[in-house]
Amino acid sequence: MKHVSRRLEAMDESQTIAMARKSRELAAQGVDVISLTLGEPDFNTPDFIQEAAIEAIRQNYSHYTPISGYLDLRESIARKFKRDNQLDYTASQIVVSTGAKQSLANAILALVDPGDEVILPTPYWVSYKEMVKLAEGASVFVEATVEQGYRFTAEQLRRALTPKSRVLMFSNPCNPSGAVYSRSELEAIAAVVAEHPNLIVVSDEIYELIRFEGEHVSFASLPGMYERTVTVNGLSKGFAMTGWRLGYLGAPQWIASACDKLQGQFTSATCSIAQRAAIAALEAPPSQVAYMVEAFAKRRALTMELLKTVLGFIAGEPGGAFYVFPHIGYWLGRTVEDRVIQTSDDLCMYLLERAHVGLVPGDAFGSPKALRISYATSEERLTVAFERIRLALTPYC
Repeated sequence: MKHVSRRLEAMDESQTIAMARKSRELAAQGVDVISLTLGEPDFNTPDFIQEAAIEAIRQNYSHYTPISGYLDLRESIARKFKRDNQLDYTASQIVVSTGAKQSLANAILALVDPGDEVILPTPYWVSYKEMVKLAEGASVFVEATVEQGYRFTAEQLRRALTPKSRVLMFSNPCNPSGAVYSRSELEAIAAVVAEHPNLIVVSDEIYELIRFEGEHVSFASLPGMYERTVTVNGLSKGFAMTGWRLGYLGAPQWIASACDKLQGQFTSATCSIAQRAAIAALEAPPSQVAYMVEAFAKRRALTMELLKTVLGFIAGEPGGAFYVFPHIGYWLGRTVEDRVIQTSDDLCMYLLERAHVGLVPGDAFGSPKALRISYATSEERLTVAFERIRLALTPYC
């Protein structure tokens, strides 16, 4: 009898990966597909990071490393936390993993028991809910609407908390919406967290370097939050190192030790060469990668102008990351060609099949009346993609 475990059956496939796969399948058939699905910078890894990796190979960094990563890498991460985030972590409080996704999973599996509640403001990153399922926790969703800039409020959090609440997990800047929380908004949220001593915050800050105005505020830097927060970051987005698979977390010692224990039984350490390259990336000033942020800012401006050409796509200007998350409720229930658009998934499939543009349905992020558009591609491709979308939808307005 062939069957997989119940826990796996309960999990959904990542829709960002699923839509990217469908886009590739069409492209393999010779179709010119413009995929705006994956959260991947279209830049190459900077040369100085590549050179560090090449030198690491020459120096034979090819053996097992400590589970949490090389000591000098963790010391570099500690200096980065101090320099950029005003956080004092020791090397023993840092765990380096195979991407920030593993860092997030480590934290959830280390903290959540069956039945524990995890607060997920929507829209949330696609894998959060599935990580909670794997830990046999219960997701509690707090809806942040397009009208409130997709930022949940302290009062919404207060209403959602119960004696079973164990973790609050959110990203800032946010994937998928690009929302950025101000210091005052985070301070109000921290005041509510302080009222619940058993609540731990998992703060996903992977898009820290890709923001377009204002300061980045690490949640753990707020008064009283250092001992209550797991800070997750990595190199994929800010340094264009998606394939290198290196993420990390900083946390109170008891949580870091738990994550080290967990990781030791699953993957052990991440790639030794990637770790050596990471030192070069983290020791460099953030200005070294400012050219990418400048390019994303131009693409954001273009994307917001192009959105105005598509009726029924409503979104405020994102403050960070490289996504826009338009509300598409106008299209739900409408007949387009031979189909009724019941869900954002239906609309995305129509646009993939007819306009040959790959997008990700908002259902994946807990927002069924929205969809995610990644503008991590060239201005030329963005312009063509939106023209295709406009032409595919205009006859049915």
